[in-house]
Parts: sequence; C-alpha cells; structure tokens
Amino acid sequence: MSFDRSLKIAPSILSADFANFGQEIEAVEAQGADWIHVDVMDGHFVPNLTFGPPLCKAIRKHINTVMDVHLMISPVDAYIDAYADAGADILTAHLEAGNHTHRTLQAIRGAGCKAGLALNPGTGLEDIEYLLDMVDLVCIMTVNPGFGGQKFIHSQVEKVRKLRAMIGDRPIHIEIDGGVTPETAPLVAEAGADVLVAGSAVFKGGSVSNPAPYGDNIRAIKAAVAG
Repeated sequence: MSFDRSLKIAPSILSADFANFGQEIEAVEAQGADWIHVDVMDGHFVPNLTFGPPLCKAIRKHINTVMDVHLMISPVDAYIDAYADAGADILTAHLEAGNHTHRTLQAIRGAGCKAGLALNPGTGLEDIEYLLDMVDLVCIMTVNPGFGGQKFIHSQVEKVRKLRAMIGDRPIHIEIDGGVTPETAPLVAEAGADVLVAGSAVFKGGSVSNPAPYGDNIRAIKAAVAG
C-alpha cells in the first residue's frame, strides 16, 4: 500500500446493513469508497460490542481497496495476530488502551500490517511525540468512541492542525473518525487530515438494491472539501 496524501473516504461498515455486509462493501466501493473502515468494539474499552476476527475474515474477500481495522479494545496485543490473519491492511490501536503502546505498534508491524494509533477527544498530543516514527496513521476521534451517529466535537480541529505540524514530512496519514459530514469535512481537511471515516453520512439513503446514494454522499463530502 503506497503512501499518498490525497483525500480518502473510508465508509464505516458500522452503518451498513449487517445482513448484507459483503454486498454493501462491494456496492460502496463501486460507488467510490477509497478504504473500508471496520470498527471493532469490545463492550469494555467502549460501551458497544461489534466485530470479531471471523467477521473480518469473512468480509475480506469482498474488499478490493484497503481494510482499515480500528481496534477499540483493551487489551489489544493478544488480538493483533488474529486480526492481521483475518486480512487487515491497517490495524489501529488506542493510545489509551494500554501502558506499552510502543510494544503494541511493534507487534502490529511485526504481524505485517500498517500501524495506526488512535486518540480519544480528551487525549492530548504530548504522549505521541516519541511514537511518530512507529506509526503509519494517527486517528483523531472527533466523537467519543463507541457509537455511530454522534455529533462532531469541534475542539478536535485544532488538535489535527497541531498534529499535522508535528508529523512534518513523515509519511503518516491523519484519519478523522466521527461526525464527518459535508459541513465538517472541510474543517479537518484544511487542518491536515487526509482520511475521513464516514458512516451514516455515506450509507444514508442507499441500499444494496439502490447504491447510487452512496456515491452521491461520497462525492458530496469530497466536493465540500474541494470547495
């Protein structure tokens, strides 16, 4: 997976039709999705329970772009190999999920995946300075993790701007997860983000039998960023 800083939309399957994941993924990719985002929740680190490695393995064959797996779980390390074996291209762990984040990032890369690091809205940037050379992606949560459909937390825009300055010329993606819409996308893109996770904003109004709204929604986000 080569690095480029062009804007990418990563629809979250948390907002897809759970009974038709394979077809939903194929439909949203055909309509212009750049990556597919998989939100893994454990009912412990966050107040929701979602997708295990078998589900990820089952949908892998339907994904032709990038499988971007966001691990909202604690502990993390014990599950890295299972999600890597399930086909993840990127595995993102939370800074808040454990005491040995450097070791976690080493393990993710050792399993053959790109390494991502996620920060909750209340977490500052000071603790990631010495981790930047270990990551391929930093995910800024613009909602509190656990549920889709939440409102965007505007204080995170300045965090994105500061992170972009910290990254400098390193080949690190800045991902935004939470509350992405045509109204909020330009704010974070201007601040330096290049991967936008969007759930309901992409899947609203569409279905496997009527996928055109997926493309309309993706294009609306990209058009808003382009101005």
